[in-house]
Amino acid sequence: MDKNQISNSVDLRQNVELYISHWKIILLSVIICVSLAYTHLRYATSMYKANATIKIKDDGQANKLPTSMLEGGSQAIFGTSKGIEDEMKIMQSRSLLETVVKNLKLNIGIFERGSIKELERYENPPVSLSFFESDSIINSVNYVVYIKVKSTTDFLLFKDDGASLIDRDESEGILHGFGEKIETNFGGLVLTPNVGKYAPRVGSNIKIKIEPIRKVVGKYSKMIELSSDKESNIINLGIKETNPKKAIDILDEVIKSYNEDILSDKEDVVRITSDFINNRLQKVSEELEQVDYTAEQLQKKNRLTALNSQADINIQNEKATQSQIATTSNKIQLIEFLEEEISAEDRPSDMLPSDIGIGDPNTAQVTQRYNELVRERDRLLKNSSEKNPVVANLNDQIDALKQNLKSSLQNMKETSQLTLENLTKERNRISGQLYAAPTKARQFRDIKRQQDIKESLYLYLLQRREESAIKLGMYTPNAKIIDSAYSSYMPVAPNKMITYLAAILFGLAIPIGFIIITDLLDTRLYNKNDLLSILSIPYLGDIPKTSKKEKLIKKVDYSSKAEAFRILRSNIDFMLKDVKTKSKKLFVTSTKAQEGKSHTSVNLASSISYSNKRVLIIEMDIRIPKILNYLNIKSTNKVGLTDYIIDKSIIPEDIVVNHPDNSCLDIIPSGTIPPNPAELLMSDRVGELFQYFENKYDYIVADTSAVGLVSDTLLISKYADMFIYVVSADNVDKRQLKHVIEPLYEDNRLPRLSLLLNGVSSGKKGYGYGYGYGYGNSPGKKKKWYQRN
Repeated sequence: MDKNQISNSVDLRQNVELYISHWKIILLSVIICVSLAYTHLRYATSMYKANATIKIKDDGQANKLPTSMLEGGSQAIFGTSKGIEDEMKIMQSRSLLETVVKNLKLNIGIFERGSIKELERYENPPVSLSFFESDSIINSVNYVVYIKVKSTTDFLLFKDDGASLIDRDESEGILHGFGEKIETNFGGLVLTPNVGKYAPRVGSNIKIKIEPIRKVVGKYSKMIELSSDKESNIINLGIKETNPKKAIDILDEVIKSYNEDILSDKEDVVRITSDFINNRLQKVSEELEQVDYTAEQLQKKNRLTALNSQADINIQNEKATQSQIATTSNKIQLIEFLEEEISAEDRPSDMLPSDIGIGDPNTAQVTQRYNELVRERDRLLKNSSEKNPVVANLNDQIDALKQNLKSSLQNMKETSQLTLENLTKERNRISGQLYAAPTKARQFRDIKRQQDIKESLYLYLLQRREESAIKLGMYTPNAKIIDSAYSSYMPVAPNKMITYLAAILFGLAIPIGFIIITDLLDTRLYNKNDLLSILSIPYLGDIPKTSKKEKLIKKVDYSSKAEAFRILRSNIDFMLKDVKTKSKKLFVTSTKAQEGKSHTSVNLASSISYSNKRVLIIEMDIRIPKILNYLNIKSTNKVGLTDYIIDKSIIPEDIVVNHPDNSCLDIIPSGTIPPNPAELLMSDRVGELFQYFENKYDYIVADTSAVGLVSDTLLISKYADMFIYVVSADNVDKRQLKHVIEPLYEDNRLPRLSLLLNGVSSGKKGYGYGYGYGYGNSPGKKKKWYQRN
């Protein structure tokens, strides 16, 4: 494993330890979030989902009838499919949903207070409502009322105050009896209780909510979910509701209303055709009755009981010609009927009768296309207006087809009239050959011909009326139900698993996110890696953070702090193994005050002295001396380092203070605090002092001033064999440290500069310390899980 991999592994472990050190906060956050999730699930209204599947038939499937005589006309009446997307929009249209809401009375909700929350009583509600006003008024009412059941016959009525179903002050309620008329701002209202096991419980609180139809329709238009695969006739319907049975009923009613709406559209054309045929039948019946009466009067007047037979050939030719005349006349009259229908302005519908027997394919095709466009326009007008560009475009196409149809009918009529004239001439020619027939017989035959024509047309129209009646009852729904609406009766929202999982993730994310952000914005140092990531300076070691009671280490000490100073002592010896001087001079400094410089000096000197090495501590931070206070020594010696420098009569031995409990450790206090410490340290007497003690001590530890604040330390750096630069963990800014120490190291202004990290915590970004190896007052003792950082 290379250094980069080791470094990455250490960084990862430190990040993990950073989060683990805050495990109590993280656990508390998770517990709070899970508790909130539990409260939310307990009081939230459960949602249930219902699904249904239908298949939309194409027009060929939906309109095909098992009668051969109708096969030619079905496609002409109904046209082709407009696509699955159009049908889905129809199912979500406000007009169709309004029918659903009215049929199921979804604008009226009855709620009862449960042990935790209010529940909608959709099935078998405890009370039912009856209104004195018309539905048109009730459908626009916005009304909420609360009742509290006092007995099986009485209840208290409360006004809506915007509160939920909670116990109300009974003195504010009005006592009413079930079945009694209650006056409201929209008319009379009567409440009747359910019976049996669904009867209202005495003491129960019930809310009755009436909403406007338009508001409920708007809500359900967003709630109903429709989907279909590409190029598929299958539509999946879904809806989420607070009551599973309610969701099932809504989907079933949507499908039912959709089929009824489609059947109504299809049957409109048949009704138009039937009305047209009935009108024609009435007129033809009157004409046929008149012809029959004329024939009857002629026979009575001329006393004709029988006619002489004529030549077979003339009679056959005459009959053939007469049949053609009848057919042509019938066609002309049907054309005139259709022209009258097209030109009529008081028709109930713009649709035209189709396949009335004219026999022209082009006319039938134009009529079919015309009816398709009219039906499409009428469907759009249900949810739109005449100003809709699509409706205007359809109107233009309808007018163009109407003009085209008129022109075609006029041309057909003129052609048929020419044909009729030619047939009439032929009939007259044949009739002339029957000159021998009596005049009276010819008159009767003329009337008989008219009678046959009218009778033929009358029978034809009767046949068409029966066909239309058969069609009207044989159409099938457009939507075939594959799966009726169903529900698992299991709540789909709120999802317990997802809610608890989200709560746990949220509970983790809040403290972890805060830790990450805090860590990103944190510019302080905490461990060796933080220090070495900004400085390429030899690292001497680190000192763990301890309590104030453990300020000084002892000779017999198995604490992590004592072990850290022993390791520091060994590292110093290793780094100074090439130093030839008798006394090794260790200067201790830092960037600023309060970084543990004096603390390090005292404990380092003590640790070295415990190895039977003679050590001298010189308190060279003459601005803020602390050494004697750390060692708890009250010296009777009134002079110190500054006094020695100023007064040449004072010899070095005069300023040395012996440690009362450690014969290997001596101290030179700072002495009188001078007004000019920098100028004072520039004196040659400082060098003479170090030279004097060169052969008397194994180690000289100098507690110097902070180099980031004053220049005192730089003035005496030439006397040091090694500089120990103390950096306080969780106390110094990385940017400040880099700015101060890096130039000093690069310019070698502090000899053998080495870094010492002080006050490293086993918590935040710390390594944790294993010094002590289980010895001490409680060897092998482990902390309780809740005591761990």
